[in-house]
Amino acid sequence: MSIDDKTLPNIDQSLFQSPDLSALGAAGQPAHSPRFLVLYGSLRERSYSKLLALEAARLLMALGGEVKLFDPRGLPLPDSEPESHPKVQELRELAQWAEGMVWVSPERHGAMTGIMKAQIDWIPLAVGAVRPTQGKTLAVMEVSGGSQSFNAVNQMRVLGRWMRMITIPNQSSVPKAFLEFDEAGRMKPSSYYDRVVDVVEELMKFTLLTRGCSAYLVDRYSERKESAEALSKRVNQRAI
Repeated sequence: MSIDDKTLPNIDQSLFQSPDLSALGAAGQPAHSPRFLVLYGSLRERSYSKLLALEAARLLMALGGEVKLFDPRGLPLPDSEPESHPKVQELRELAQWAEGMVWVSPERHGAMTGIMKAQIDWIPLAVGAVRPTQGKTLAVMEVSGGSQSFNAVNQMRVLGRWMRMITIPNQSSVPKAFLEFDEAGRMKPSSYYDRVVDVVEELMKFTLLTRGCSAYLVDRYSERKESAEALSKRVNQRAI
């Protein structure tokens, strides 16, 4: 079936842009090492989500990344303290600094933990008019005490999309995590470990591919239109 009427009467042509291949090239690639923030969702002394987070961090560093791990101890519940709380400020500064993230949560009662969700909830959706997470890459992983499950990673994937992050296709779920780490806290060789390596490799590739043009990738027609209308109102107000 052919499309005879190709007009777009509801589109503002001055704001409607075809993809610019030059904006997606390597020319804008930052020179510094890719920067990653790793979050984990348990405060236990032997936390398997933390151990898995550390394995991911080591792999990212081996691939040339700069990595920072956030310790959630002392982070207050969302809205129970002002945003000026030191742990909140630390988390937000790290979220601003990072170009990619890894979220690792245990699965508890079929969901991510409250500790994991609290960290995500403290990351603001907007700083001024900009979402500090938009355009940044994200990998999600989970550990569980029983059989393999994907409830936590699925939930975190939804949150990553909501925060306009580039959530990579691959993910890791480690069942019976108490069997997968040795006494020193290092992950044992297994197909689960190989999957973690796969996820980290993919995260690095997506980060290198997108970080130089992340602002362009998440630039949207609706927001350009809204910005143009807001600018017009300000100009008209000044003229009155």
